[in-house]
Amino acid sequence: MNQKETKTKEKAKLLSPKLDVVFQALFGEVGSERITKKFLEAILDKKLEEVDLSRNIVLRRENPKDKMGILDVLVKINQEEYCNVEMQMVEKDNLIERILYYWSRIYGKNLNGSDDYIELKRTIGVLIVNFEIKKLKELGYHSKWKIIEEKERKLILTEHLELHIIEIPKIYNIGENEEKEELVKWINFIENPESEKVGEYMKENAEMKEAKEKLEVMSEDEKMQILAELRLKAIRDEKAVERFGYNQGIEKGIEKGIEQGKKETAKKMKEEGLDIELIKKITGLTEEEINSL
Repeated sequence: MNQKETKTKEKAKLLSPKLDVVFQALFGEVGSERITKKFLEAILDKKLEEVDLSRNIVLRRENPKDKMGILDVLVKINQEEYCNVEMQMVEKDNLIERILYYWSRIYGKNLNGSDDYIELKRTIGVLIVNFEIKKLKELGYHSKWKIIEEKERKLILTEHLELHIIEIPKIYNIGENEEKEELVKWINFIENPESEKVGEYMKENAEMKEAKEKLEVMSEDEKMQILAELRLKAIRDEKAVERFGYNQGIEKGIEKGIEQGKKETAKKMKEEGLDIELIKKITGLTEEEINSL
């Protein structure tokens, strides 16, 4: 076998499931129901009968000009409740307000233009972050939130709202008992699907093995490689500019630098023929701003 043939047979480096475009394709595409069901069961700590991923728009299309949509994963559970899962790599201001806003948008859509509030369905928000949230410093890697009465009896007001926040870095500080939790195993998969411990988990978890196999196929997909590369660059640019601005103490420089970085990323994404809706989601620019590049 010559050098060229050897190189062709080499496997592509696995894309990181922590990257939102990869996470969405891995857990949000129709065909991933077994994977997503098992993952959600670990988060929600209950058995699920059925999950429906048909409301997610596929990022990988034969025609890159097709509408791609948002990067979160929307799941309909047991035909009666909704769960929105978001993967966030960059720490942002008003993070908690952000997850509440996304929750409210999905919850309100259940009305379908009517005022019959009985149509509203239980809606769960899941936020997975690749950093520790300052105001949750004293809590574990997985916190669960509801509306409760705090003055007297601590009663839960409604089951319609439930939020889960998972902080990936905190899994390195867990105890021995927590290491056995199914959710910890899945978070280890998201953190590093090629690790030795994940290899051990897959021996007893067929769905995790299926997720790894799907990730391998995705990592060979040229369009996914382009999406992942552009998304990584956008994240690196944003972090670098924020770090520079912080060190220099120049607030206006931060804003200008971030804006310029977004425009450069959007321009490159346009050149690759990616959809305007996806570019808007990743960069935060308006359609007019993108079209003017």
